[in-house]
Amino acid sequence: MSFGEFNRRQLFRGGLKAAAGFTAASYSRILGANDRILLGVIGTGERGRHVMSLFQKDSRVQVTALCDIYAAMLDRALQTAPGAKTFTDHRKFLEYRELDIVLNATPDHWHAQTTIDALNAGKDVYVEKPLTLTIEEGPEIVKAARVNERVCQVGMQQRSGPHYLRAKEEYFDTGRLGKVTLARTWWHGNTYHLRRAPDYLRQQPSNLDWARFLGPLKWRDWDPQQYWNWRAYLDFGGGQVTDLFTHWIDVVHMFLGQEIPVSAVAAGGVYYYKDGRTAPDTINVLLEYPGEFTATFEATLAPGVRGAAVEICGTQGRLWISRERYEFHPAEKGAKPVVVEAEPYDFTLDHVKDFLECVRTRQRPRGDVLIGHRSAQASHLGNIAYVQKRRLNFDPVREEILPL
Repeated sequence: MSFGEFNRRQLFRGGLKAAAGFTAASYSRILGANDRILLGVIGTGERGRHVMSLFQKDSRVQVTALCDIYAAMLDRALQTAPGAKTFTDHRKFLEYRELDIVLNATPDHWHAQTTIDALNAGKDVYVEKPLTLTIEEGPEIVKAARVNERVCQVGMQQRSGPHYLRAKEEYFDTGRLGKVTLARTWWHGNTYHLRRAPDYLRQQPSNLDWARFLGPLKWRDWDPQQYWNWRAYLDFGGGQVTDLFTHWIDVVHMFLGQEIPVSAVAAGGVYYYKDGRTAPDTINVLLEYPGEFTATFEATLAPGVRGAAVEICGTQGRLWISRERYEFHPAEKGAKPVVVEAEPYDFTLDHVKDFLECVRTRQRPRGDVLIGHRSAQASHLGNIAYVQKRRLNFDPVREEILPL
């Protein structure tokens, strides 16, 4: 049965939950406005520690548990979460009673298992994007969230960015762009995908569980690059497409109200960085949507070009937006553009606040798990088209790749 069929039959809305014989309250307490919120973090690397610090800006949040396969990462997290209990296995972590919500900042290849396990354990989950490593994993995570009546926010923080919300209200909710036919996105020169492992990782540290890091992946001997810069390897993640395009295609979905493409093509390769990576250093993706518009993604790691933005083009004008500002350019000749600068702060904080509010109210968050699945799905289609070197046709109702 496809995910589209499953959704249409509305089993997520009660049938399986009733059959399972439990309610949300039986799994974890319902939080009031002033209750202490007990946070656990899976994946205490750089991103996990940063987002954890944003949770800690809320005085109700107490970090009670930390989980990572590398003790050095746990030690760094403990510097700002003293007294938290530490774990190296997420299953033991989820058995800890002093835990209400989970921040999941594991590498992509661990997202599905750790998120599903946390949801099944009755925890609300904030999971970093992309939601999934593969296109097949998304429906299972959505199912776990719905059956367990859990709040699951995916870390696509543009959904909560004030200037993104303003642009949506002023230009897309009002139809000021006219008929939109093209959405262009690009993200050049993201140096995070070029990280080199530090010298101290040449030999596997004794307090780093490499086998646990690999998890569901096939065995390979210790490789410091695959640990340190896992985004460059398609076994662990989807390269620039799922790491970067997922953010931007989610903005397109948010603005235009369409989340499922009908076709995908892609081209690219490892053109410059011949360092063993399997994810392309240069990539172009083209998606077509049933609303009669296309969305593109262009990215290269090659030196000499920088910048990241979304540009949506319509018959009455175009809207250019980045994390720093947006510009509306009317179609009329000689018309002056409207430029709005964003407030200079990390609006991931707003996304965290939205999640915490939904933990209290039990409403769906802005980056709900189904939204996260759909934006990851669009990115996966681009990567599959790249790997298979063919055009994919996609059924937007059944959410299935159509046979050749």
